[in-house]
Amino acid sequence: MSVALTSNITLDNSFAGELPDMAVGWQAEKVPDPRLLVLNELLAVDLRLDPAWLRQPEGVRLLVGNAVPGGATPVAQAYAGHQFGGYVPRLGDGRAVLLGEVTDAEGRQRDLHLKGSGRTPPRPTAPRRR
Repeated sequence: MSVALTSNITLDNSFAGELPDMAVGWQAEKVPDPRLLVLNELLAVDLRLDPAWLRQPEGVRLLVGNAVPGGATPVAQAYAGHQFGGYVPRLGDGRAVLLGEVTDAEGRQRDLHLKGSGRTPPRPTAPRRR
């Protein structure tokens, strides 16, 4: 379970709201002692995130998914595709956990994803070929 941040960051959840069958509420696995190694400050500014705040313990907890803003709805996304020779209408998401969406400096909506944040929901198995 993640805790809410005390910052003024807002994460929208339009993907989960507009496509509820393609998203499962999900939390990143807890990182016991997160440390920031590298921060892309230009990207942070473009996403209207304060680089100085992201360097603080609370900001680092956001970057690893240990803490999310109040009202945020992190999800694992589902997608469709071919797997093991058959079409599967709903696959699990091994790509990332979507923390939510932010609006960048130019007014564009951007996804804030975590890659490598632990297991996501199991994928349904593809039908066996006969």
